[in-house]
Amino acid sequence: MSKQVRIAVFPAGGLGTRFLPATKVIPKEMLALVDKPVIQYGVEEAVASGIEHIIIVTGRGKGAMEDHFDHSFELDAALARKGKHELLAVSRGVSSLAQISYVRQKEPLGLGHAVLCAKNLVGDEPFAVLLPDDVIDAEVPCLKQMMGVFDERDGAVLAAQTVEGEGISAYGVLAGSEDPDNWRIFNCTGMVEKPKFADAPSKLAIVGRYILTPRIFELLAETKPGAGGEIQLTDGIKALLKEEKVFGYIIDGKRYDVGDKFGMLQATVEFALKRGDLGPPFRAYLKGLAL
Repeated sequence: MSKQVRIAVFPAGGLGTRFLPATKVIPKEMLALVDKPVIQYGVEEAVASGIEHIIIVTGRGKGAMEDHFDHSFELDAALARKGKHELLAVSRGVSSLAQISYVRQKEPLGLGHAVLCAKNLVGDEPFAVLLPDDVIDAEVPCLKQMMGVFDERDGAVLAAQTVEGEGISAYGVLAGSEDPDNWRIFNCTGMVEKPKFADAPSKLAIVGRYILTPRIFELLAETKPGAGGEIQLTDGIKALLKEEKVFGYIIDGKRYDVGDKFGMLQATVEFALKRGDLGPPFRAYLKGLAL
């Protein structure tokens, strides 16, 4: 088994019902955050972290993602003909971002099932999982931070953030203890899915980045469907905890849940304000609103 994390899996077969009617025909992963589809932010993060191979787990009606990361010969020819070289570079840059493979999840049977669909392409090596709904703005790419922990500690790594108050009940929550040598690392002994506030074992919520060992595939194959008939990734990780070390890692960056309408609005405003071309006029526009 290779110890280097070279592969990243993007589960993208969900129905995106929270964004209906927009997602009736457009994959939620293709909704634009300013001027890029949300899944592209995750792919760029993976590439910047040193990932060599991207695997996108798709489903019915998700062909737009494949088209987006493919060459568009007609578009490129039209842009070249019109002398729009900057836009041509943007188009070609997307299609040359990474080596990308696709596998179909025939039914939306949960996150664990989506990861299991990538088994044959991943093979016998550690791999990352990035949820496209979580866009993480960080000076050092979030996945790269986690890969450093994986290299150092030789165990699965789960991205985490501190959540205060009742909001913790919306997440999977880590149980365990803070590492004595690094406050960002949490030595996991278990996890609880969406606990009541009073029952939460910690304030550390799991967010959409994981580094897992290939043993997870065998464990997910043995995992029985839970609520809604879905195979949960957290159930597979609980089983992994009985055999291998698992660490939480408190990410250094800001996470946006762009699978939620309010989170998408927050990310759109903040990402636009950081842009050199859009920030100044957009900031002036916001200041002029009668709020």
